[in-house]
Amino acid sequence: MPFIKILLNGDVKRLDESLSPLNALIAHLQLKPDQIVIELNRQIVPRNEYVNTTLKENDEVEVVQMLGGG
Repeated sequence: MPFIKILLNGDVKRLDESLSPLNALIAHLQLKPDQIVIELNRQIVPRNEYVNTTLKENDEVEVVQMLGGG
């Protein structure tokens, strides 16, 4: 199976190409889309674009989880 290499939260990761759609990566990481913010190559990806965004070789992805509380 083909793989792509990305930088995920500062760590180099090899992903199966089937995880290249951003929404597939989110599901694989067991994250809740409404509780995260994703930055792709230093640009925030709107939540409604997760399904239309495909990761490519050497992309830089930052996932920030929002925490409630006070």
